[in-house]
Amino acid sequence: MVFDPTEKRYIRETGLEARIARIVEPVANDLGFALVRVKVTPENGCTLQIMAEDRQGRFTIADCEALSKDLSPVLDVEDPIDREYHLEVSSPGIDRPLVRRRDFERFIGHEAKVELADMINGRKRFRGLIAATGEESVTITLPDAPGGTDPNHRLDLANIAEAKLVMTDRLMDMARADQEQHPIDDDETETVEYADAETDDDSKETN
Repeated sequence: MVFDPTEKRYIRETGLEARIARIVEPVANDLGFALVRVKVTPENGCTLQIMAEDRQGRFTIADCEALSKDLSPVLDVEDPIDREYHLEVSSPGIDRPLVRRRDFERFIGHEAKVELADMINGRKRFRGLIAATGEESVTITLPDAPGGTDPNHRLDLANIAEAKLVMTDRLMDMARADQEQHPIDDDETETVEYADAETDDDSKETN
């Protein structure tokens, strides 16, 4: 599968998060990273969480620092948040959000939780195995489907409000195999936090 950091993201964000994503995404793409998610939370007063990844779906502390360094001046100029905030740049993690068609394709056979924006057949939430992907859809197989009903549900990617992997033994085994193939030094982490420009003296790295 060809890695394209500019591939369309289907995840739905709030108005503020969508605006920030439009600022962040070109910066990440220029560094060869794909933007995974932007989220603004009330943690530590206000925290801007940015998830990104490289072509292997990984994001080391060096990657975090590179993206943070390039993002900080852009965010200072654009000033999308009208109050003091902390910038947190991190990897998607093992039980990661699923935001592109390729994410679902990569994790076929793994369990996921999916929440739709608009209900279909009286249902908005699905938890099951990723069975297949289409150009604009993903098929989820429900393990607890009532007898006599079709366990396979074809969901339009454009209708997915949120989706993420479920932590399972199989997913952990996949992560361990990936770690063995592409080891990360023990002293590296996958999250870096920075205060915004007004509180730069409080900048820190977290393990």
